[in-house]
Formats: sequence, C-alpha cells, structure tokens
Amino acid sequence: MGATIAPRALPDPLPAGGAGRPAGLIGRLRLPRSWAFAEGCLAAEWTRLPLWLPVAFGCGIVAYFSLDREPGLEALWLALPMLLAALLLLRRHPLAAWFASSAGLALLGLGVAAWHAHRLPPMPDLPNKAVVVEGVVESVDALAEGLRVTLTAPRLSADSPPLLRNLRIRLRAKDALVPEPGDHLRVRALIRAPAPPAYPGAWDFQRNAFFSGLGGSGFAIGEAERLEEAAPAGSSFARLRQQVEARVRGQIPGGAGAVASALLTGSQSAIPATDLDAMRDSGLAHLLSVSGLHIAIVMGLSFGILRWLLAFIPWLALRGDSRALAAPGSLIVGLGYVLLTGAQVPMLRSFAMAALVTLGILIGRRALSLRALAVAAAAVMLLQPDAVMGASFQMSFAAVMVLIAGNEWAGPTLRRWRAGAGWWRKPALLLLGLVMTSVLAGAATTPFGLHHFGRLQVYGVLSNAVAIPLTSILVMPAGMAAMALMPLGLEHWALVPMGWGVEATLFVAHAVAAWPGAALAAAPIPAWGLGLTAFGLIWLCLWQRRWRLLGVPMMVLGLASAAWVTPPDILVSGDARLIAFRTPDAVYLQRASGASGLTRDSWLRSWGEEAATPVPAEGRTEEGAMDCTLTACRFQPRPDVPAAMLLRLERAPRRNETAPPVQAGEHCGRSEVMISPEPIRGRCRSTAVVDRFSVWRDGPHAIWLTADGVRIVSDRAWRGQRPWVPPPPRPAAERAAQ
Repeated sequence: MGATIAPRALPDPLPAGGAGRPAGLIGRLRLPRSWAFAEGCLAAEWTRLPLWLPVAFGCGIVAYFSLDREPGLEALWLALPMLLAALLLLRRHPLAAWFASSAGLALLGLGVAAWHAHRLPPMPDLPNKAVVVEGVVESVDALAEGLRVTLTAPRLSADSPPLLRNLRIRLRAKDALVPEPGDHLRVRALIRAPAPPAYPGAWDFQRNAFFSGLGGSGFAIGEAERLEEAAPAGSSFARLRQQVEARVRGQIPGGAGAVASALLTGSQSAIPATDLDAMRDSGLAHLLSVSGLHIAIVMGLSFGILRWLLAFIPWLALRGDSRALAAPGSLIVGLGYVLLTGAQVPMLRSFAMAALVTLGILIGRRALSLRALAVAAAAVMLLQPDAVMGASFQMSFAAVMVLIAGNEWAGPTLRRWRAGAGWWRKPALLLLGLVMTSVLAGAATTPFGLHHFGRLQVYGVLSNAVAIPLTSILVMPAGMAAMALMPLGLEHWALVPMGWGVEATLFVAHAVAAWPGAALAAAPIPAWGLGLTAFGLIWLCLWQRRWRLLGVPMMVLGLASAAWVTPPDILVSGDARLIAFRTPDAVYLQRASGASGLTRDSWLRSWGEEAATPVPAEGRTEEGAMDCTLTACRFQPRPDVPAAMLLRLERAPRRNETAPPVQAGEHCGRSEVMISPEPIRGRCRSTAVVDRFSVWRDGPHAIWLTADGVRIVSDRAWRGQRPWVPPPPRPAAERAAQ
C-alpha cells in the first residue's frame, strides 16, 4: 500500500498586522478582505484546484476556434508573464496565483492551437477536371462499395512537385487491384477539396481535413495501376491493420465481420449502413469507436495473463511483485493496440490514463483518478488541439469524468454495503454497477450527442446492460485470442465465437432500434448552450463542497438553450442544388439532381425534423406558407414576417445543357429577398438576392425572416478568414489574365 498524503492546507491569506511578510513587491501586496475570505473558503478545495488548469487550457483552444480571423503567436509570449506571476504569487496569495495560472494557460491554449495551425501546410488548389494521380499508399480502407486508399506525397502530373497533403481516393468497385500500404499507385480520378459546412455554424469538414493533413478526396474513373510494390520488410501498422481486417472478414461474413474488424482495428468504413443505424439508434454506437472500454479489456486481460504466467516462474514469483512486473507488459500490449487502431482520440485518452495507472502500480500509488484524467486531457489537447471541437473528445472525457466523480461520491457507501452479510450482495452490486455505469455515461454524453447529432437514444441503458457484458466477456477476449493465433494461422478457433458474440450484439441493436420511439429527433442545443452545460458538468464533478451543486442550474440552462435560439427559416446549400424552407409545421425542400444527401440530413437534424416535403410544383401548401407557380414560389411562414421569393426555371436543363439565368423583373416588389438556384438577372431595388453566384462566392447561406426584416448570413461571414477557409473564388477571365 502506498503512503497516504494529506491535503495541503493553504497558508493564512492575510496575517494580522502584516507580520512575517516577505520583502519585495509581492510581499507588500495587499488584497481586499473579500479576496482573503475566498482564499479561506477554497482551503478545503486545495487538492482540486489543479484539476481546473487543463480546463483553462481547453478554454483557450475553444477561444481560438471561435475567432473569425487568424491570430498571431502573441498569446504564447503573453502566457509566459502570467505563469511567472502565478509562481511569484503562489506562496502568499494562492487564489490569485490560481487565477493567474488559469489565465496564463488559457492564453497558452490559444497560442498552442495557433502554432499547430501555423506549422501545417496550406490547402492545395486542386484542378476541377480529371487528373492522373500518383502517390504512395499510406492506408487502405474497406468500404461497402469497394476500397479507398490514402495517398501520401501525391503528384497530380509526372512533372509536378508532390503535394504537402494527402489525398483520399475511392477506387472503382470492379477494380481487380488490391493495393497494400507502401505501394506506389497511379490512378485517374476526379479530386475535390473538402466540402464546406452544410450550413453556417455546422460541423466544419474543411477544418477537420486541415488539421488531419488531408488535402482533398475523390473517386477513380479508371483502373488503378501499381507502379511499384511495397518493400516486404518492415511491415507497418497500416499493412498489419489491412491484413487483420482481411482475415477477420474472411472468417466472419457480412455485417458481423465488419463490426468485428472495427473492434480490432478501429476502421468502421465497411460496416453496412443498416447496422450502423441500428447501433446508433439503440445507443450502442460507442462500442464501434475503440475507446476506454476496449483498451481496458485488452490491458486488463493482458495484465491477468502475464501475472498468471509469472506465477510459473518461482524465482520471480517469490522475489518480486507480480503486479509491478506485469503492468509494463500490459502497457506495451495496450500501446500496440493503440497504434493498430490508428491512435484515435478516445484511445489516446485511455492509453494516457493507463500509463498513469501503470506508474501508480510501480510506485505504490493510486492513479485512476480525476488527476489522471486531467493529465490525459492536457496531453491530448497539447498534441491535437483541434480534437477539443469534436464529439469523440467531448463525449469520451465527459463520460470518464462523470464515472470517476460518481465513484468518489458513492464509492465509500457501496463498499460499506458490500462488506455486510449475505452472499447476494456482490452479484447485486455488480448488476447495480453495470446499470449505474450505463446511466451515468449516458447522461454525461447526452448533451454532446444533442449538439452534434440532434438525437436521443431512449433505451440505451437497456441495450448497454446486455451488450457491454457480452463485449467484455466474449467478444473482446475472443478477438485478443484471434490476434495471438494469427501468426500460427489458427485464428479460426477464436474468430468463430467472436462472430457469435458480435451477431448477438447486432441482434440486440436491431431489436432495440425497432422499438417505438427508440431514437427521437430533437432540436440541437447551440454551441454556447453546450459550453454552459459542459462547464456546469465540470463544476459539479471537480468540486467537493456543496457549491458544486451550482453546476446543476448551469446544466439545466444549457440543455434548455435551444428554446432561446431561433433557427433559420431558409437554408441554401453551397452548390444551390438544395434549398429548404422551414415552417412551424413542416420543412419544404427543393432538390436538384446531384444534391448532397449528407447536407439534407444535416439540415433536418439542425431543425429537429425527421423528413422533408418537396416544394410543390404549383398551388398552395396546406398551412398557406408557400404559394407556387411554375416559375416562382412565395414563402411567408408567419403573417408578421416579410416574404421570400424562390425563382426557378419552368423546366430543368437537359443533360450537358447550361441552365439560363432567371429574370427578376416581374417578381420585384413581392418579397424582401429573392432566392434562386441559378443566377438572377435584373435586380430589384431594396430586395436582397441569394442565387448561384452568392453561394459560389460565399458558401452556404442561412436566412432569417423576422419582424425587423431579413437577416442573411453566409458561411464565409460566419467562419471568417481562417487557414482552412478557401479564399473567395475568382472568375475564369481574371485567372486567365494572370
């Protein structure tokens, strides 16, 4: 057992009469008595104050991504004097030192995020026609419709320099070539830059691609050609991952094989859409994202097996601590699993905590605590600051924080209850632990799921109560055994029972997803509401005294924030092929050929709707919000707001036919804003216009119709000038003149 360290007591904030003050500026500094009172109140929370430092660091990162223009690196230099002041204030004024260090770390977080952005190469200017791409295969992903390769240092022609960013290309489904990581590949493909957000304020695909090193993606229009095979020596983790996936899917057919492969390698691309939807709607999607549960099973089993093997070596078993000897070995196994699965954010968090737990075992200290979680969060944010904005980081850390805090609060009571008489107490406590783990983790991740996905899984507790034990007892142990048997070619003996467990998990997912109201669409909470909810949750978990309960009203206000946000009445996509109109009763959608289904689904989630109704060709809708003719639709969702006019062509252009512009003349004066999927010729005085040219220049548009007039926000205005936002496009004549 390790030594117990008593909480450090704060020094007297303001000794009477100033006796004993050190000389110098800091020693002569006098602070208000209210400040001294606050220092005294926080004396009992001294051990919790360091937990807030990673929170401050994360707030600085969030502030960086909230800016509408790129900051310099000045924040890094401003952070240094703040941290130095914290050190000088620490002895006499700990509360002031804490605030100074928090401010310094917030500036440091902003500066670190800016530094990461500054060191990354710019996004390439990709051609808008088919090109022959050459590059070295970095990874191969299996999709339902074929293979997808990621090329590193790609060339768009034989004499062009290699791009500084990767390209991701989906090969043709009938392509006979099966590339491997390390192969030199050539393929004719259409390449496009990452898509902009579906609407102003939506998830930023371009930002995600910028920080991940991706320059563009596309699809092959010809057969791929292998120019040079990969070197057989030194198999990389990417090649090992591909080989494991092939062997697993060879033994376990169908969707179960794709799910089993995802659990072992982290790649979800081959899972059928029906199975993904069932796992999502039943609340089991977290099982597909390799995270703390998976690495805990892998390292826990490795730890137990290594201790068992050490028991057969009497010289070691009698002279050493088997736990201290087995812990590093299980950590090495865990590191291999992290690298095999692609080092995703939940895995990085879990491995960082596992490393601290291992260190605690070696030095005889308990390390599975909020402090370990804080260190893991700081490490992930330092290496991948953009991860803070993603659902994976937010949900992973929130769930673990709530579970640790819940154990701190209820653990002593449960341990006393377990020590009582009665054989049934331990099984009952195990069942209660499974239920409470599912409830607490589900409650912690619900706000983030609402913000990012706009859905509620009603029966998640029931499905997890069955699926988590099944995964822990059968699926993952069998998967580990299969990995150990693969070098011998005997993985069949372990993959068969693993397939049984995965099929049972999928059965549970499909059964629960089919229940009435299993997944409900809900209006997502805004970013500021999510921030308030997250801060309230952190406040509730990190403090120990009763003022931690102030986090509850913060969370309530954050969850209710959607009621104070008015969603846009009209959305126009970045290619103008989708235009949606929202009324209190329905969503009406005009959709042209080739429109993005992903954009449509994102719009519906943002409005908390399940389906949309096509804009009528002619006539009036039931509630009277839209009145359409062959050439125009007048939209007025409420009598107290101005109207919008949708202009359209009498017929869609034929194949390879350029659509003519629409004329505004006869529609002038009928609305305060005109919208068209084609360029509008002829302008109306005091009438705003959103047409094909508008979205070509500034991306997707959102329009609000209010009693005070029309408010129009473009994606470019929302995001501002950032490294991942493409510059305004230039006309072809202007580009040719240069």
